[in-house]
Amino acid sequence: MALADGELSTEQLLEAQAHVWNHIFNFINSMSLKCAIELGIPNIIHKHGKPVTLSELVNALPICKSKSQYIYRLMRVLLNSNFFIKVNISNEDEDEERYWLTPSSHLLLKDASLTVAPFVLLVLDPVLTKPWHYLSEWLADDHHLSPFKMTHGMMFWEYAQHEPRLNNLFNEAMCSDTRLVTRVLKNYKTKQVFEGIKSLVDVGGGIGTMAKAIVDAFPGMKCIVLDLPHVVAGLQGTNNLTYVEGDMFQTIPPADAVFLKWILHDWDDEHCVKILKKCKEAIPAGKGGKVIIIDMVVGIYEGGAEAMEDQLFFDMLMMTLLNGKERSEKEWAELSLDAGFTGYKITPVFGVRSLIELYP
Repeated sequence: MALADGELSTEQLLEAQAHVWNHIFNFINSMSLKCAIELGIPNIIHKHGKPVTLSELVNALPICKSKSQYIYRLMRVLLNSNFFIKVNISNEDEDEERYWLTPSSHLLLKDASLTVAPFVLLVLDPVLTKPWHYLSEWLADDHHLSPFKMTHGMMFWEYAQHEPRLNNLFNEAMCSDTRLVTRVLKNYKTKQVFEGIKSLVDVGGGIGTMAKAIVDAFPGMKCIVLDLPHVVAGLQGTNNLTYVEGDMFQTIPPADAVFLKWILHDWDDEHCVKILKKCKEAIPAGKGGKVIIIDMVVGIYEGGAEAMEDQLFFDMLMMTLLNGKERSEKEWAELSLDAGFTGYKITPVFGVRSLIELYP
């Protein structure tokens, strides 16, 4: 039952205010995290090799020393967000608090194999955050496909193609995410999906980070990376890895399986059906051919409330930056059916993302 203003108790009023304030200021967590990565705080602590004092951290930071007093306040926010922890080390002469890494801050190390730092810097880049200020205006507009286009005058892919800095940041972010995903390739559930496949096309595979991991895990497989000319230009293949220039809306090279990681959520239903029909044309019918997708299935995930919230955030991100969306199982089933597939299987093995198999 809805409550009128006059029916709120003092406790409810203050709790409601705190809830609103928390959401108003939640961006401060994101921007503090971005600042920590740009300053290299996780790397400095990691390089130190043991928990670091505030003074040791300040001395190692590339900051104006007159601003040293502010680092404690930045770290206090990051501690509250569980990106760092405080460790008390008692010695004969001292008993002081020190900062140390958490599992989350290990993912922020810039040079680590499983870093997500490039993804943080991409999503929080001013080019990508500016469109959020125009969300309500876009909803009232009848012309632009996305708030990004309303803000910048062109769609995201076009902007990235003409802006090397953003394009490089995007590629670094996707590569970092792919490296993390490939760790799960060792999972027995994932291996079962790829067993028996002798040839595979990685559609929109970029510079081949995922394809290289797949052929490393399955040495007998031949893999083709299909992407736009400016993406694969100059890339050198190997005996079992080939780069092909192309457009997934036009044609996809034939193979036992077609692989799409984080591709379909970028597009609306109409474009997804077109892509999937091209995928279906590329695989053998009735001979074990299939399409393998890594994407979110809203409502299906491994984890708690944060995982569910991640899916909702990503859906809004796709709406704001592109013209895509995250889909429920029902929506995936409808896409599959509209593209001419007869069956599907969903396996949640990537946290908030799932591995989806479509059968012709």
